[in-house]
Amino acid sequence: MAARGAGAGTTATGGPATSFQRKAAAGSRLAAVPGTRPSVRHGQLLLSSGLPSLDGVLGGGLAVGTLLLIEEDKYGVYSNLLFKYFLAEGVVCGHDLFVASAMEPPDNILKKLPAPLLDDTHRNELREEVTPAKSEDFQDSMKIAWRYENLPKMEASPTTSTKFGHYYDISKTMSPELLQSIKWHSFYLPEELSLEPKLKMCNMNCGYANLLHSIQRVIYQEGFDGSHPQKKQKNILRIGIQSLGSLLWGDDICSSDTPEDIHSLTKFLYVLRGLLRKSLSACIITVPSHLIQNKAIMERVTNLSDMVVGLESFIGSERETNPLYKDYHGLLHVHQIPRLNSLICDVSDTKDLAFRLKRKQFTIERLHLPPDLSDTVSRSSKQDLAESAKLLSSGCGAMAIGKKHLDF
Repeated sequence: MAARGAGAGTTATGGPATSFQRKAAAGSRLAAVPGTRPSVRHGQLLLSSGLPSLDGVLGGGLAVGTLLLIEEDKYGVYSNLLFKYFLAEGVVCGHDLFVASAMEPPDNILKKLPAPLLDDTHRNELREEVTPAKSEDFQDSMKIAWRYENLPKMEASPTTSTKFGHYYDISKTMSPELLQSIKWHSFYLPEELSLEPKLKMCNMNCGYANLLHSIQRVIYQEGFDGSHPQKKQKNILRIGIQSLGSLLWGDDICSSDTPEDIHSLTKFLYVLRGLLRKSLSACIITVPSHLIQNKAIMERVTNLSDMVVGLESFIGSERETNPLYKDYHGLLHVHQIPRLNSLICDVSDTKDLAFRLKRKQFTIERLHLPPDLSDTVSRSSKQDLAESAKLLSSGCGAMAIGKKHLDF
């Protein structure tokens, strides 16, 4: 005991010993997972959503073990793009995929994934398309608003501080060779209901019960839960569920104000989050929130999700022809950001966000309104301008007598 105490109190050089040891193995384990990085703020492992501007809005990316809920636009055009971006990023990073849908076969969804731009030259061309080229006059010092010359410039789109994620060209599809290099699992509801018996658990919809059973089987058998070590290097399971809560899933929350299974969707999300918390996985779900008539159900769905992002499309609305929004195709609403290992959430600096669909890329940008509503200032005639100038030069008393009067 004496020798043991002496060794604990002194070092080989005779100096005082310390009980603190550097844990280098823990940091190496975090960096060993491909396509991920640890967060600087809360230490959680992050993965990219496939859209760098969306990663900046979400605080750097999606944390492993969390759920991202996307409220679909009315026609489901832009929400499907975010859904494909998430899956395409998993293919490029070598992650395992689990694709579930009741509307379209998962293999057809994977065939339509956008092609990645892994070359720096193509990536620079894509950035030039998104960000218009600045004129030489703008690069020079500002002549009119000289007092704003030294102010910091604001980036057009919210991005992360470090390089994370990849860029994709939506005008091209991913090569079949790249898809064959990863392992993916599918869940197509019409086929699953015909092959497997209908499950009914805890008053839950049979479609949701079968989906939970399939996700749980993949997590446990492939070793993503950590109870059974994976055979090879640790990997991430990306789960994508399309149009959850629609009529195609056998749920009537979109067709009735008082649905028969009012708690079916919320129970599914509750169990799903439990599976995600205990595994190396992340999930993205699109929900047709504009069709859900009972708003109380949508509030519970929001509370059971970690991150909630809503897409408001301008298609078929008055804003489509409004000159204020001529450069954008819709608005992005961030409803919920998770609080991970902290009391506050990592909120973006900008609240007003919009998105636009270019020929090759879908981007999220800060909403900038134009300085003028039209190219020319609307005036009745030059005569009115001259009369207004005379009234302004003659003082307030003359203004009240002339044609153009001002009330003070």
